[in-house]
Amino acid sequence: MARIKTIEYFRVLPRWLFVKVCDDHDNYGWGESTLEGHTEAVEGCLNALIERFVGFEADDIEHLWQTAYRLGFYRGGPVFMSALAGIDIALWDLKARKLNVPVFQLFGGKVRHKIKVYAWIGGDRPSDVENAAKERIAQGFKAIKMNATEDVDWLDSPRALETSVERLRVVKALGLDVGLDFHGRLHKPMAKQLARALEPYGPLFIEEPLLSEHHEGIKQLSKLTTCPIALGERLYSRWDVKRFLQDTSIDILQPDVAHCGGISEMKRIASMAEAYDVAVAPHCPLGPISLAACMQFALCTPNFVIQEMSLGIHYNVEAGEYDIKNYIKNPRVWDIKDGYVEGPTGVGLGIEVDEEEVRKVAETAASWKPKGFAGPDGSIREW
Repeated sequence: MARIKTIEYFRVLPRWLFVKVCDDHDNYGWGESTLEGHTEAVEGCLNALIERFVGFEADDIEHLWQTAYRLGFYRGGPVFMSALAGIDIALWDLKARKLNVPVFQLFGGKVRHKIKVYAWIGGDRPSDVENAAKERIAQGFKAIKMNATEDVDWLDSPRALETSVERLRVVKALGLDVGLDFHGRLHKPMAKQLARALEPYGPLFIEEPLLSEHHEGIKQLSKLTTCPIALGERLYSRWDVKRFLQDTSIDILQPDVAHCGGISEMKRIASMAEAYDVAVAPHCPLGPISLAACMQFALCTPNFVIQEMSLGIHYNVEAGEYDIKNYIKNPRVWDIKDGYVEGPTGVGLGIEVDEEEVRKVAETAASWKPKGFAGPDGSIREW
């Protein structure tokens, strides 16, 4: 047995927070604690967890997870669960590396050999999304996701929804499956109208048609539409997920491995979802370590359906040269063919982190600040 010797974290561009755990036998693993727009808060939480867990047995991942979650009295939430996630992912990577196996072997082995993926496209006009979609087809994607709307008022003109339908129609005509991310931007009066308008064009799913705190509204909406409803990036544990499963209001869960306490909790969430005939499509507009953890999860999870990739997402493009092929030595693990990525076969998470690049960028990387919208009257709108 080996004890945790060090836990370090690294703020890197474009907006990611990586975690490295080493034990006193010189084994190591990498994780990711990215919580977009709240980097400093997660770093503060990591400082507290580091103080507590240096000296713990590195192999006792479940004991560490339970200790972190249960002994703090105040539990859950995005900041705490993101900090815990980075350490959890790193410990699974460390353990699998020590045993010279991929992480998925520690969860019973694989149930598939390749992973269906999708990518984001941007653009507010139909011509913009058409061009962006063609680029994704050239990269090998068969499915994409895009924003359902621009910012919309609580009650807006029905005309505000017309371009949403047209953009879906244009991209579907190219042969792509399309997930539409409402992003929690809409409130009930507009969400009901948009879901109904989109139905004839068969979106792959509608994501966060309402904010997940509006549990009763999502339940109501689920009875009004045949569009599959997806959400989960703002649910941080199995306890947050439970009510949506019990009332059968969603069809696809989208936990984020960097927000929901890591691989350990995401596997538990998926098992709960399977019992309610709910699929899992992990949220991941984040870095290569989170994506690698999701790929390991996908390989060993029967109700997994499709994986988000942040390749070329606008947040990455805005930062310049930094994307998911940075910070790793084997970027071809993300090669896409006919809508799939081959399951990684390397040890641990299946990637080799370029620590030199990580440390260099972390010396000067600033934290990413969230964006926002305001209406013409100056009032805040949902981002």
